[in-house]
This record gives sequence, structure tokens and C-alpha cells, in this order.
Amino acid sequence: MVRPPDPVAAGFWRRYAAWSLDAACLLPLVMLLGAGPLRRAWAQADAGLQALMTLVAGRLDAGLAQGDPPLALALAAAGDPRLQAAAGALTAALGTLLGLPLLLYALLAMAWALGFEASPWQATPGQRALGLRVTDAAGARAGAGRVLLRHLAAGLSWASLNLGHALAAFPPHLALHDRLSGTRVLARDGDPRLPAWARAWLWLQATACVFALAWLYRLLQAQVDAALRAALGS
Repeated sequence: MVRPPDPVAAGFWRRYAAWSLDAACLLPLVMLLGAGPLRRAWAQADAGLQALMTLVAGRLDAGLAQGDPPLALALAAAGDPRLQAAAGALTAALGTLLGLPLLLYALLAMAWALGFEASPWQATPGQRALGLRVTDAAGARAGAGRVLLRHLAAGLSWASLNLGHALAAFPPHLALHDRLSGTRVLARDGDPRLPAWARAWLWLQATACVFALAWLYRLLQAQVDAALRAALGS
């Protein structure tokens, strides 16, 4: 009889691949639940950015025509109530665009983790696809309370600019929230390496990130160019 391999602590990239698979499942729900407020916030952000760029360009054009020094231009802009109102509207819209998806994701992810990591699977669908399972420090099934503590403690890993997550890259491969909750993430097959398909999944994410940043840069550049043309009357 062949003895199954002993589970080993899962490394950072295998854990990240599992998390990103779960996130890919949850993000459509986030967008569906937040669709209305996010559409309105996007329209408000677009209008606020255009108004802000137009006002800044207009002030800059007028100030340069009068020969005002840069410091005087900056002080005048800072005290302009129209600029303050446009900046406030843009800030509020960006707060909704960033904060609402994070809030929805945090709530859905908590239910996701409790439903799966505390189940007989001991793993979310993403973790299960990567052959991972969540246990207590002794290797036994983690209860719902411990799983909830683990999820809440993960907020500290995020708040530490992901330094808490990065701890999983080094032996004994325990992230900050693992240590605080007394849990471990084990690879069932005893092999800490990433499967080939998971490596392809990570490369796909990296490529998508590059294209998304390029799109965002082009979008902002177009907004600035349009505002400058409007201010200069060209």
C-alpha cells in the first residue's frame, strides 16, 4: 500500500493563486451588487475630473498671461471655492469607487471563507483547486470561530501593505493572520511548487494588470488634453 505524501506548508505563490481564483469568483458578485452606485460614482468622477482640469487650466492660463509667479498661482488656486468644490466632488466619487467594492468584497469573502474553510472541505474552491486546506496549528480541522478570526486578522495583513501576507513566502510559511488565528495552510500533495496551469494563471493576471494600467494612463491623458484644449479655446 502506497503511503500518501505528508502535507507541507503551502508557499506564498500557491496561496496567492488560490486567493486570486476565489477573488475572480467573487468580483462579478461585487460588481453586480454595487452596479448602481458605482455607475453614478464613475459619472461623478468623470465630471469632477473634467471640471477640475478645466478650472486649473483656466487659472494657469490667466495667471501666466498676467505674469503671476508659480507660488501666487498655487495660493490662488488653493483658495478658489470652485476648485475646492470640484476637488471635493472628485474625492467623494473616488471614495465610492474604491471603498464600496472593498466593503462588498470583504463581506462576501467573509461568508465565502466561513462557508468553505470551516466545512469538511477545509478549503475554498480556489484553495481546493490548488490542493490546499486550512487547519489549526495541530493540523486538525479549524472551527468556524477560528476561521472567522483568521479572516478578520487578514485585515491586518492588508493594512500592513501586504507585509503580513509576505511572511508566507518564508519558512514556516505562516502569514500574519495565520499566526494570530493559530491556523496553517497545507498543500495536500506534499509538493509546495505551483502547477503549470497556476503559473499560466499568474502570468495572465500580470498581463491584464499591464494593459489595465496602460488603459488608465491613456484615459487620464485624454482627460487632461481635453481640459487644456477647452481652457485654451483650441
